[in-house]
Formats: sequence, structure tokens, C-alpha cells
Amino acid sequence: MLYDLTVKQFSKMLTNLSQILVKAEEHASDKKLDMAELLNAQLAPDQFNLCRQVQASCDAAKLAVARLTDNVETAPKHEDGEATLAQLQERITSVKDYIESFSEADFTNASDSQQKHPRWGDKHLTGYDFTVQYAIPNLCFHVSTAYSILRSNGVSIGKMDYLGSLPFKG
Repeated sequence: MLYDLTVKQFSKMLTNLSQILVKAEEHASDKKLDMAELLNAQLAPDQFNLCRQVQASCDAAKLAVARLTDNVETAPKHEDGEATLAQLQERITSVKDYIESFSEADFTNASDSQQKHPRWGDKHLTGYDFTVQYAIPNLCFHVSTAYSILRSNGVSIGKMDYLGSLPFKG
């Protein structure tokens, strides 16, 4: 179950993020806007800009999967030096490739694992609680904020761009 909640859903969310960034690039081109200005846009002075929201989305996905599978040392290292849309797209692709390299079997003991974080002191969460209470909301927060930055800057995206394709039946 944690495999589906992380690898599959995180990959989908990163794909959706990548696609809304393509729409942002098209918007900037159509409106003759400087893409660098859009990448530096933010919703509030104390929040990350668009570029950093994409970086944080990638970090949230790769580190959650790495922690749950006890593979933190294998997670791709990123220096947060991306300054162009192409570089952000490369980062998204590298993170998707990384998380998609895991199988359901890699998550066998993940639910009951102890997940720690430096911010939590000597406390921990089970792998399940970490996934549901921290990892998923954290990724959703950064992807949603990136989406909101783009919307607030006139990029024509909607809820289905955020949600992506749905596995309808019948």
C-alpha cells in the first residue's frame, strides 16, 4: 500500500507538475514574459518562489521514498542550483526515475518502520503515519503552491492540471 501511496502517486504528481511547467513556459512565450521572473515569483514574501517550490516538491518525493525503503544514501543529490525551466524539468525527471526504480517489495517493512526527522527531536512516526501525515501533505503543499504561483501569474491551468488523469472505470 505504501508503494502505491508514494511511488505511484508521487510520480503522478511530479508528472502533473512537469506538465503545468510546460504550460507556464507556453504562457511566458505567448505573453512575451521573462521566464526567470516567473520562476522567481512567490505568493508571499515569506514563502519559497516557484523555483524553490519545484525543488522542494522533488525533495519531498525522493526523500520520503528513500526513508521508507531505508535508502537515504541512494537518493539523488541536488545542489538547488536550477535557474531555468529546463533544469527544473531535468530535476523532476531524475527524481521520477529514482522513485520509480523501487518496487513494491522494497516497501515490505515500511509501514512499521520508525521514521525520524531532525526537526522532531527524539520523536518518530511509523512509516505509515509518516507517509499519510507528513510525506503526502508535504508534497501536496509544495506542488499546490507551485500551481498557485502560476495561477496567480495568469497561467491558464485548472484543477485537472493539478489532479492529472484519473483511473476511471466503466
